Amino acid sequence: MEWIINQYPGIRLTAVARIICGLGLMLLPLASHGGMSINDAIQLAQDNDPWLQGSVHREQALHAQSTAAGAMPDPMVNLGFANLPTDSFDFDQEAMTQFKVGVTQTLSRGETLGLKQRQLAVMGTQQPLQRQNRKARVAVSVSHLWLDAYQAKHTIDLIEDDRALFEQLVDVAESSYATAVGKTRQTDLVRAQLELTRIEDRLSVLHERLEMSLAKLGEWLMAAPTAASGEWHNLATENFVIPEQLPEITLGRPALLNTHHKPDLREIASNLISHPAIVSLDLKIDASATGIKIAEQKYKPQWKLNASYGYRDDDPYGVARSDFFSVGFSFDVPLFTSNRQDQQVQSAAAMTEAIRTERALLLRSMVSSFETQRSRLLRLEDRRALYQTRLLKEIQDQADASLTAYTNEEGDFAEVVRSHIAELNARIDAFNIDVDRLKTIAQLNYFFAEARFKPAGERT
Repeated sequence: MEWIINQYPGIRLTAVARIICGLGLMLLPLASHGGMSINDAIQLAQDNDPWLQGSVHREQALHAQSTAAGAMPDPMVNLGFANLPTDSFDFDQEAMTQFKVGVTQTLSRGETLGLKQRQLAVMGTQQPLQRQNRKARVAVSVSHLWLDAYQAKHTIDLIEDDRALFEQLVDVAESSYATAVGKTRQTDLVRAQLELTRIEDRLSVLHERLEMSLAKLGEWLMAAPTAASGEWHNLATENFVIPEQLPEITLGRPALLNTHHKPDLREIASNLISHPAIVSLDLKIDASATGIKIAEQKYKPQWKLNASYGYRDDDPYGVARSDFFSVGFSFDVPLFTSNRQDQQVQSAAAMTEAIRTERALLLRSMVSSFETQRSRLLRLEDRRALYQTRLLKEIQDQADASLTAYTNEEGDFAEVVRSHIAELNARIDAFNIDVDRLKTIAQLNYFFAEARFKPAGERT
């Protein structure tokens, strides 16, 4: 900073002190290395997701229903008096008077019980897959929100670091204008102060973005109230510290990002068919196809077995009478099927085809989204390399050259301000590219989730 003092001897010592302090702060390494990592936030969000616990309960309910669906209906017991004489109601008057105890058992129609049991069991098996898909989606959402907060916080840090430089430029311009040394004009003072004001507005917008990101992140990191305290705790705003280092998110299948080999749609689809969301729909199709077989069972008769025992009293003269035992069966005859059974089978078949369409739409959407994110990541990698190898250095050289020219009274103050603003914006753009790259990798990793089957009731 000797050039400032030599060039402008009238500059205030406080300004020199601010310049030195500002440069010192820019060079001072950050001391804080703690904070909640992105993986910690994802794990905490998954652990505090009530949907996952609700899915466990739904799975338990479906497996309980499956067990119940395979059981035979309870038998019906009949008790009663038969053929009582209406003139006296004496139990031993007539030979046909008897006390009857009967039991009736309804049998399932065809293989309905076994098919219903299988259908509900398959529906229960969907739940672990849906939990895996939910976890993958939560990981994407939390990653994006965490990176949004990180992006806002560290953009604020970048601007705060450069604000000291713009304050120095204002001091230099004021001293030069006051002492009539150099070519500083009043418009230079106004321009420098305007840029400081714009920086203040920019910081205000970024603080708003940071607060909004933390509030949205709190939806996932909010611990439910306990029965004892009844208090809610938002872990995104309570004791939440954003780490200083940008995290590294590893791409699940880097081979699909090979620039020398662009995968075709069939190859992408083959990698997506094992995704939990797709496999869950496959099970849903299986359960619906079982529903077709259940509907077809209604073409078969339903049987009922019945047996009864009739007790008769002795006649009035004391002669013993034989008791009666009856056994038989009954069944319905599905003759008129056009308005009932046929329609039920058609309905079940149409529902199955609708689910197949749902699966095709989901797979097509996932393939398209994967292609979009893949192309975006490749372009971000190109831009990242361009910024790191050329653009940042060239913009910094331009800023240094404009400042040197101005100190030698060969340049314009407005150009100094513009070049330093361009340098700041370039560093922010390079940082934003790094963040967008991580967001894209997090989104791509969602497509690489693999379906895993777990025992019923186990949380996945």
